[in-house]
This record gives sequence, C-alpha cells and structure tokens, in this order.
Amino acid sequence: MRPSLLDPLFAPATALDGVGAKVADLLSNIVPGDVAGRDLRVGDLLFVLPHSLIDRRNRPGIALAPEGAIVTLDLTVGRHHPAPPGRKNLPYRVFAFDETGEIALTFFHARAPWLENVLPEGGRVLVSGRMEWFNGRPSMVHPDFIVPADEADSLPSLEPVYPLTAGLSSKVLRRALGQALDRLPTLPEWQDDGFLTRSRWPSFAEALRRLHAPEEPEDGEPENPFWRRIAYDELLAGQLSLALVRARVKRLSGRPLTGDGQIEAKIRAALPYRLTQSQEQAVREIHDDLGAPERMVRLLQGDVGAGKTVVALLAMARAAEAGGQAALMAPTEILARQHFSTIQPLAEAAGLSATVLTGREKGKERERILAEIASGAVDFIIGTHALFQETVQFRDLALAVVDEQHRFGVHQRLAITAKGNAPDMLVMTATPIPRTLVLSAFGDMDVSRLTEKPAGRQPIRTVTLPMERLGELVERIRKALAEGQKAYWICPLVEESDEVPLTSAEDRFAALQKVFGAAVGLVHGRMKAAQKDEAMRAFKAGETRILVGTTVVEVGVDVSDATIIVIEHAERFGLAQLHQLRGRVGRGAQASSCVLLYKGPLGQTATRRLEVLRETEDGFVIAEEDLKLRGEGDLLGTKQSGTPGFRVARIEIHADLLQAARDDARLILSRDPELETARGEALRLLLYLFGRDEAVRLLRAG
Repeated sequence: MRPSLLDPLFAPATALDGVGAKVADLLSNIVPGDVAGRDLRVGDLLFVLPHSLIDRRNRPGIALAPEGAIVTLDLTVGRHHPAPPGRKNLPYRVFAFDETGEIALTFFHARAPWLENVLPEGGRVLVSGRMEWFNGRPSMVHPDFIVPADEADSLPSLEPVYPLTAGLSSKVLRRALGQALDRLPTLPEWQDDGFLTRSRWPSFAEALRRLHAPEEPEDGEPENPFWRRIAYDELLAGQLSLALVRARVKRLSGRPLTGDGQIEAKIRAALPYRLTQSQEQAVREIHDDLGAPERMVRLLQGDVGAGKTVVALLAMARAAEAGGQAALMAPTEILARQHFSTIQPLAEAAGLSATVLTGREKGKERERILAEIASGAVDFIIGTHALFQETVQFRDLALAVVDEQHRFGVHQRLAITAKGNAPDMLVMTATPIPRTLVLSAFGDMDVSRLTEKPAGRQPIRTVTLPMERLGELVERIRKALAEGQKAYWICPLVEESDEVPLTSAEDRFAALQKVFGAAVGLVHGRMKAAQKDEAMRAFKAGETRILVGTTVVEVGVDVSDATIIVIEHAERFGLAQLHQLRGRVGRGAQASSCVLLYKGPLGQTATRRLEVLRETEDGFVIAEEDLKLRGEGDLLGTKQSGTPGFRVARIEIHADLLQAARDDARLILSRDPELETARGEALRLLLYLFGRDEAVRLLRAG
C-alpha cells in the first residue's frame, strides 16, 4: 500500500483549480518522464522545472533602456491613443513617461475599457517587457506585466520561464504549479544527515520551492545546490530501485553451471579464427559467474563487430555442458535469423541442436518447435521476444542471452527471470554506452567490455559529401560495383511520419534502378518478414549489389563483402546510430568506406556529429560525445523503450552524483535490506515520488 502521506501528490491533476481534462492533457505534454497510459498526477507537476529565468530587476529608465533588453520601467501614464474607428488593424497606444523620456506602450486587438482600468491617465505604474526602438522612438509591445506602483511587490524580480505547449498559457501553468507545491506534505528526510551537511544541500521541499521561486539568477542553473539536491534524490531512487531488482534476482536461487569444457573445445575448434584478448577475458568473467551459486546478471558491451555473438555462444556451451538449455533473444526477426545462421553450424559441430522461433513460425511447425523446446530435444533456442511469451515452456532454461539490451527495460528482465528455474542472464549491446549511463540504466548488472576488433578487420574510411555531389557519388559506386564490391544505401527513418521515409527509400531505389537495373535491392520496415529475408539473402548471395534500405539494417546484419555504405541525410541521425550503421561495412578483410551524404546548411550539432565520425571509430569515444550532444534519454532510446529517462537529473552535468548514489544505495541495502528502519521508511516514500513503485513491490514480494 502506498503511504497515505503521499495521497495529496497522487491525486489526479484535475483536482486542482482551473485544471480540467483538456488542461491536464496539455500539461502531460510538458511533464518530464513517462506518464503515458495513466492520469496526470499532482506530484508530476513538481518536476516541471523552469528552463531559464527572466531578470526583471533591470530598471534603467526609458532613455537608457537598450534595444531588445527586458526592462522594468516606473512610469506615469500620459494619454491614451485608441485606433481610429473602423481601423481595428491599427494598434492602441498608451503614452507614458519618466524623468528620462516618453514611451509608447503598444497593444493590438486590445479592449479600451481594460486598458483604461490598468493604465489610468495620470496614474503611476510599473511596466515590464521587451524594449524596442523605432526611428529613435522607444516602444514596448504588449508588456509582460503592468502593476500599480503601490503593488510593486507583486511583480516578480526573477521570473521562471517554463516549457509550454500549444494551447497552454504560462499563467495557467504557474497557477497549477503553485497549487501542486502547496499540496507538498511535510516529508521525513531520507538523505544521510552528514552527507547533507557536507553537500550544503537544503531539504527536498526547500529545494523545490527555490527552483520554482528563485531569489538569485543562478538559482535556475542545474549546477546549483537546489537542483543538485533534487537530482541526487532522483538518482538515488533509480539506483535503489536497480539494487533492489539486483538483490531480488540474485536471491532467486541460482545454481552453479559447470562442465568439462568438451563442448566449448569443439566449438572453438570449428571457429575459423582465434578469439581476441578482450573476448577471452569476457569468457573468463562469464564462466566465473556461471560457476558461482548466485545467479549471473551480466552486461556484455561490445562495439560494432567486436564479436559478442561468439562470446555468448561459449557461455551457451557451458549451459549445455551443465545439462541445461540456453536461449538467445534478439530485438528483430532479421537479427534472430542471422544469429541462428551463425550459431547452428557451430552447435552442430559440437553435437548440439539449435532452433529458431519468431512470430513467423505458425501452425504445425510452431507446435513441433514448442514441443522440442519443452522436451529438451533442442539445446539452443534463438528467437525474438516471442520466446518469453506464456506459451513457450522450456525443459530446463539455464541461461538467457538478451541481444540489444537497450530495447528491453528492467521489467522485461524480470519477465525473463520468471522463465525456467531463475536462469542466469547475459545481456549484450552493440551500442557503446558511456560509463555514467551504464550505472544509471544497468546498475543491477556486472559489466564486461569488448574493446578490440577481431584480427584482419580494416579501418573504415569516412567521408562527408554534400547532396549537390550526388552524381559523382553514383559514378564512384558504378566503378566499385564493376570491381566486384557491394554497397548499402541508407535513407533516413523520420519518426514523426512513417509515410516520409518509405517514399524516400523507394524513390532512391527507383532512381538507382534506372542506373544499375536489377542489381538494386530494397529493404524497409514495412515489408513482410519473408520479403525482408529475401532482400537480405539476394544481397548476401550477390544477386543484388546495392541494397537500399532504412535503418532496419542498423543492428547486426552481417554481409562481410559489403564495402561501401552511403547514409543519405546523415545530419538527421544521432551519432550512435550513424556509428551502428557504419559498422555494417568493414566486416571482411577488404578496405571499406562510409559516405555521409548531407543536405546543408548544417547546424552546430549536426556539424559536430559528422566531425566526430570522421575523427574516430571508437564506439566508446563516440558514445561519450553523443551524450554531450544529445543527453541520456535519446542515447538509450528510452523515449521508446520504457527504460526510465530522468525528470530532473542531467547525466552530462550530474555524473559525479551518480557514482555516489550507487554507492549509497548499496550501503543502504547492506544495512537495511527490507527498508524497515526510519530512514528505510523515508526511502520508500522517495521511491514512490520518483515512480519506482515496482521496487517497493519487490520488497513486499520478498
């Protein structure tokens, strides 16, 4: 049960004065974090923080007020100058003065009675707004504030500026925020007293109030103590939640997976190459985990083409040696089938059987595969998330491998945990994740990193090219094809509209077909699975030499003799995605190139992105740069995946707090694993406040 102390914050936002269903919908658009699928709550509004401040303390006098500056003027109202009758398109002007000069306060479509009331002739008023000068004459169009001189205190000296959305006025938002703050109950302190004193941080309530009612210009900066306090609260809630998941997962009785190494030896003997040092290191770490009585929960990070699948296969071999089954889950059907084509021959060489299960297997064939999985007739099962639906029963699932971890949140990890007798878990990602983000999103895991590329891989030459030189590029590709090379041509997938990118991929396909005829293939997300597979097969077999596609070829697609990738409208892609796409080439022994085709003029961020790609192929360096350019929510794909993005914390600014929060969370749970002490009870409130209710449920579930 949620503590009743929090009820005022968990009430629907429509309980506030002036907030009906329509306004609540508008507010949902600007509330940070994920409120999709549920009613907006009063407490959600607390974390709508100002993005900037307007300083209204600047009072230079009319004559000294610079163009474009926001100023506050102490004025005496002179005369009203309404628009002539029948000329409503002309403004209504009110002339006012101070000891330095006269100014025209200008209003369009204004009601005369209202203006006569707020700006009475001869009256003294304070007016605040943006200064404009026309032909040497000062003017202020629609001042932001007009207050009588004797009510000067009601004019904010520092005005917070909030994010808005079409249809939502700042006045309505401010009123709702004020009411939400008034409903904030007196909460017990959940932070350690000594830590608070050393950090010189205020209480949670004081920090929130100061962010919404700043007293100094720097109060609005994410580096200030008020913002840092709330950011740390959020990071601690996240780390505590992950630590509770970890404790729960570990507590589920694991079992040591040990073997004689014979199956592993046969697989190694069938490999056409030797493992790199970092692959060997990762295999050792995984085998150590598997051999321990606690469950393994390990993240395997490897850059594009670093050889994660082989490491996973050797872990799966250990599960088979211990008499259990291993499952590998991939985010897409293309990837699942590709993993299957890599793993099946190696499994057979070791005397094991492998099967593939995706949404495509139907009817009798599906029943046969399900029966084989349930009976234990197959050792390795490769598939999409269909593997963890209710209908799939394993005989003895000992190891679950999840590929492209960022597509699956903590909830999905717990769902996998429920399959089999709490299987060991290895999760892999080819998206190099900065260290700070590994902590924030995967704090419940141990981490192995693959830092080398397999032997014989050539560096990829990356060039940028404006769209105006498209003709030259097509000529260059014509020569490359004549030399027996293959090329990908990627068109952007625009999130806002699924209609746009397909047209562009199909248009590019049609244009290239005119030049290269039947040598051009097409693959995109709207095609049926069988069509996609056929397009990939034809490209792999060399029946087509250019594959035009959208980002469905982003992850894991492996055609070792493809040596050129063209990324059209490269300025539209994020750095991590560009890096992933570039990794589709350079997978064989031939030199490869990546052409970033862009449409100018480029903004600062897009220019920097393309520069970074030209400068380095190191995915971890690229990930750190991407974090600086984009922030953590986009980087993990959390806007789609349900991994929690942060409401207040800015990972690129508050990274130092993240490590402290992780250490703090582990210390708290080592001393108070059920959160039963006074501080533990207060921390439960913190978990609810930041939407980590599932962690509290884990406590209750034991």
